[in-house]
Amino acid sequence: MSGVSTEDDGGTDPRRVIELLWGVSGPPRRGPKPKLTTADVVRAGITLADAGSLDAVTIRHVAEHLGVSPMSLYTYVPGRDELLELMIDHVRSELPTPEPGLGWRAALTAIAEAAWDHFHRHPWLLEAATTRSVLGPHTFAHYEHELRAIDGIGLDDVEMDSVITIVNGLVRATARTSVDAARLVRASGLTDLQWWERAAPVLAGIPAADAANFPLASRVGQAAGETHNAASDAAHSFRFGLARVLDGIEALVSERQR
Repeated sequence: MSGVSTEDDGGTDPRRVIELLWGVSGPPRRGPKPKLTTADVVRAGITLADAGSLDAVTIRHVAEHLGVSPMSLYTYVPGRDELLELMIDHVRSELPTPEPGLGWRAALTAIAEAAWDHFHRHPWLLEAATTRSVLGPHTFAHYEHELRAIDGIGLDDVEMDSVITIVNGLVRATARTSVDAARLVRASGLTDLQWWERAAPVLAGIPAADAANFPLASRVGQAAGETHNAASDAAHSFRFGLARVLDGIEALVSERQR
């Protein structure tokens, strides 16, 4: 199953985190009623991650945000890795279901566009590894919606999973480029155009860097720079790449129909 996992889930307890993801209650606890819920802790973690990065999400920081002691958080989550899985599954609930009646190509495009926006709302998701899926209800539901978009068009089950993996990989890679570019602009205080205006005169003064020595690079680079006002445009790469991926799927399906 395609999905997103935490950076290091080797130390998590699969049974406990799955029970938390699906809301399976353990034996009733004795003593006073807890001040918080697991959902409160998850929302706090998301708030911290949205405001900073995944590094901001520690048991200590989440406890400080909620005004409780770090030890008390272990009443609700076994540790940071489990909390991250709960956060990832929770934000997946924001992903919309494609409108009914769309063709497979339009439905996949809508899913990819929603995922692109989702990564920009929660850029910390891009810091998480992708080797294992989060086994939560919202992750399952989203995967189901993705598969429904291409069900019955002529692909076998493994091909359907591969299509979703390829589309998600494209979205993730280009969204990471977009987010990283925005961070670089904030950190440097310069747009790509402003940076190039500073760099170009220096480069022009170096004979070995003359455009005549790199005719293709100079021609193509100039065309891209004039189009994007930057060396590249992640949003353009995302939509251009998605269209080419969908073209390939369409060609495969058409060939089989013939």
